[in-house]
Amino acid sequence: MSMAKIGKWSLVNSDYLIRRPWLTARRDTVELPDGRINDEFYILEYPTWVNVIAIDKDGRFVMVEQFRHGLGDVYTELCAGVAEEGEEPINAAKRELLEETGYTGGTWSLLNKISQNPSTCTNYTYCFLAEGVEKTDSQHLDATEDVNVKLLSEQEVLDMLKNDEIKQSLMATPLWHYFYKKAYE
Repeated sequence: MSMAKIGKWSLVNSDYLIRRPWLTARRDTVELPDGRINDEFYILEYPTWVNVIAIDKDGRFVMVEQFRHGLGDVYTELCAGVAEEGEEPINAAKRELLEETGYTGGTWSLLNKISQNPSTCTNYTYCFLAEGVEKTDSQHLDATEDVNVKLLSEQEVLDMLKNDEIKQSLMATPLWHYFYKKAYE
């Protein structure tokens, strides 16, 4: 087993291939610590993402159901979205919960901070737990959003995880984290 220290790569050059609001991709040329050059390393730049495990005052999980074009099916997910430039992740999460579900309030905490792929993506997803939220408003969806709110029991959410029904890994991870903490801490 090697005990050598892993070094950082040096950026030699970057070329942007596409710059759109929801997709920015670049091709980097990098030099590895031993001098080797990789002239085709692709990076996806994304803004900060947020998601929320929201639990209402009755202990129900406030989740959303929506069609996901990539996999071509309808999925039940956590409320989630993008932090606007300069917006703190906690504020983005509260805004997204309100916009997608009409729920607000409660006690908020950061559950974890994860990356969908640290090899090729530049952003983090901040996963929050909001306990004791309540419905105070209607949904305020973007023009391209079609979202239904679902209230699920803790057992229903756990069963969805056990049955591999939550396909979004950035949502399954904080949910498993939540259930682990609840069982062992």
